[in-house]
Amino acid sequence: MIKKELPFTVEIYASSEELNRNDTELLTQARIVTKKAYAPYSNFKVGAAAVLEDGTIVTGTNQENGSYPVGICAERVLLSAVASQFANAGILTMAISYDNLNGESNQPISPCGICRQSLAEYEERTHQPIRIILSGLKGEVYIIEKANHLLPLTFSFGDMK
Repeated sequence: MIKKELPFTVEIYASSEELNRNDTELLTQARIVTKKAYAPYSNFKVGAAAVLEDGTIVTGTNQENGSYPVGICAERVLLSAVASQFANAGILTMAISYDNLNGESNQPISPCGICRQSLAEYEERTHQPIRIILSGLKGEVYIIEKANHLLPLTFSFGDMK
């Protein structure tokens, strides 16, 4: 038997005030866009903002539906917008924030499994690592250098060859 450790590094900041200007601005956009989320069932509004290789900022929010499983997460809304409007442009950094209307929004949350898979595949197809910033409306901020670090044993196109 072999045991293999699959580590990755997370940068942890006490607040967004410790971030550089560009990261602060992107996280601010993600926090602001949570107001546009449609989450009448969960009351958990998620916003994502990304900066593309050319400097363009794109945002997305979660969109729920009365047929609850057919909603879509903010991260996948954003990826769909980039893929359809910017011809699969590379994403340099994506900031993800949330507003929990039922409680606190003061700690980082991580994308769900479907979003992790989608982010990892988007990285693979664009050959561009996506740096991820995670935070609530306040509190600690996590930065992860590549989205695929969130899903270390990613199932990819190469697995089907």
